This record gives sequence, structure tokens and C-alpha cells, in this order.
Amino acid sequence: MEAYLLDWLNLLVRWLHVIAGVAWIGASFYFIWLDNHLEAPRDPADDAKGVGGEVWSVHGGGFYHAQKYKLAPPQLPERLHWFKWEAYTTWLSGMFLTALLYWYGAEVYLIDRSVADFSAPEAVGIAIAFIVGGWLVYDWLCKSPLARDTRVFGAILLLLTAALAWGLCELFSGRGAYLHFGAVLGTIMVANVFFVIIPGQKRMVAAAERGEAPDPIHGERGKQRSVHNTYFTLPVLFVMTSNHFAMAYGHDYNWLILIAISLAGALIRIYFVARHKGKASLLPVALAVAILVAVAVAIAPRPQAASGGEVSFSQVRNVMNARCTSCHSEAPVHPAFPVAPLGIAFDTEEQIVNEAERIYQQTVVTRVMPIGNLTSMTDEERQIIATWYQGLQRD
Repeated sequence: MEAYLLDWLNLLVRWLHVIAGVAWIGASFYFIWLDNHLEAPRDPADDAKGVGGEVWSVHGGGFYHAQKYKLAPPQLPERLHWFKWEAYTTWLSGMFLTALLYWYGAEVYLIDRSVADFSAPEAVGIAIAFIVGGWLVYDWLCKSPLARDTRVFGAILLLLTAALAWGLCELFSGRGAYLHFGAVLGTIMVANVFFVIIPGQKRMVAAAERGEAPDPIHGERGKQRSVHNTYFTLPVLFVMTSNHFAMAYGHDYNWLILIAISLAGALIRIYFVARHKGKASLLPVALAVAILVAVAVAIAPRPQAASGGEVSFSQVRNVMNARCTSCHSEAPVHPAFPVAPLGIAFDTEEQIVNEAERIYQQTVVTRVMPIGNLTSMTDEERQIIATWYQGLQRD
């Protein structure tokens, strides 16, 4: 019953996480678009009121006229909309899911003893340290003189995120490492909102209410962090879906794949931000596509030489019973799985043969199954599956 209740918590909180994330990312992308499409106000009266830019748009059968003030309007309206709870809800639901699946279920999803032999408390402590430490290092860098040159700062961020990807993949299961890479970036994004953007906006509002000119430094800092957030977005979105792609997180060079795909995502976002401002070079998109193609070619499955031997189905059946059916069965006995993952069961010969390619890919090529090698499948047992599968291909 406990596993069943956890599944429902997973379902409901994941749904909330996706809904809040869509709202947050949508608002973020819109305001980046809005900022980059602003034109000088045409009405001299607007310019006199302090309007710094405006844009006309049409959507849903209506016309919209958005204006942005250089600092603040002469008089604030009674009702002012804030954009913060989308970010907070996304992070809170995401951290709840992380704690539910990867910390409470550390032995299943976070720890891979073939990578590092941690206890569950040790692994969770290290994961939390990465998340907190990532924000502290990033925030310190943003406040340092290094942030004055955007290109230098961008290069430093690239190197640090690459080191983050490598470090996580050297400590945790590939799936857990990818998720925590996204958790670090996502935490930075939300912390930017909570500690920098919203407090700066509150100070600007307070100054306007006192009839004073707001300090422009708050707007500059908020803009800096918002730009960083938009470049982190696509890598984080990839990580949110990466648990479906064992070919990436299960590869021997999973850290390098993570860096490459994250870089491709950032390059694609760079293009769109530039495109919002007018004509943009297609070079970032070309580089992103080249990176993705190179990754796809590099990790493509290679034909393996036949072992030359033969195995009986009974040998395969014994391996499956010993290492796989505790989870993949019509009646799983592993406490973490009330039902077979993805509905895949290996109770009968027909079920095993029908899933032969999947079994081969997951246990031999990517080696991500059994998950975290919970059931201690040996190399000899993986070779039995490989030889059996190759025999099926010859037949």
C-alpha cells in the first residue's frame, strides 16, 4: 500500500510541477520576448512620462499595447501584478519529487554502487550540498568583478556547469546525476527570482511609492539574472525528460553527453533571444544541430561481434527470474514498485521474447538495468543475454 500511495503522490505532484513549470517558463519567455521587441514610444507624452519602450501585439482576437517605463511611472496603479509564484511552485513541487523519488528512494534511483558505494544518507547529503553549493558559487560569481564582462562570465559558467555534470556523473547513477544537474540549475533560477529579482522589484516599488526615483541598479541586476535564467531553461527541460533516454544517461560518457546537449540547448536559446531583437545569425542553431548530430553518431549502438557460443532459453529464464522479475512481473515483489515499471512483465517466455531488443539494450548496451544494479546482475549474466539476443538476430 505504501508504494501505491507514493505512486499517487508522484502522479499528482509531477502534474503540478509540469503545470507550474509551463506557467513559469511561458511567462519568462514572454517577458524576454517583450523586452527585446520594445520600440521607442511614438507619443511624446509617453516619453515625458518616463516610458522607455512600447510594443503593440495582437492575440486571441484582441490588440494589446504594452509599455515599459525606464524606472517607474509617476504614480503607481492600485493593482500591480507580480510574477513569482509560478517559479516558487515549480521549485517546491520539483524538490518534493526529488525528495520522494531520488532521496527517499536513493537505493533505487540515486545510488549506483558500480559508480560509488555510498549509503543513502551519504548520497542524499552530497546531493543537497551540490544544490546549495551551486547557488552559493553562482551568486558569488554574479556579484564579483568577473560578471562585468558577459563573455568572460559566460565562459566561466560553461566551465563550471561542465564540471558539475562530470562531478555528478562520477558520484551517482546516470539517471540521478542528470536529475540533480537540473536541480542545481533550477535552484539557481528560482533563487535568482527569490533573492534578487523580487527583492529588487520591491525596492523599486517602495521608492516609487515614496515619490523617489528608483535606483536603476535593481533593474540591471534583475535583468542580468533573468537573462541567465532563460539560457538555463532548455538544459533544465531536457533533464526533466532525460529519465526516458537511457542511451544518454546510461552511456559510459554520460557526463559529456549531458554537457553537449545542455550546450546545444543554450545555443538554441541564444539564437531565439537574438532573433527577438531583429535579424539573427543562424550560427548558434547550426552549432547546436552539429553538436546533437555528433552526439547521435558517437553514441549510436555498434554491432557487437558474435560470441560464438550458444545459450539455452532456460539460462536466460534463470537470469530474468534472478535479476529482473522482482520488479518486472504481474505481481512485483520489490517494495518500490506496486506494478511493473512501464507495464513490462517477464513472467512468460512470450513476454521475454517480445521484449528481447529492449532487454538487450537496457542490460547489455546501456547497462542501466537492473536499475542501480539493485539485483547485482553479473557481467557473465549480461553476456548470456547478449549471446541469446545475437542468436535471435541470426535466426
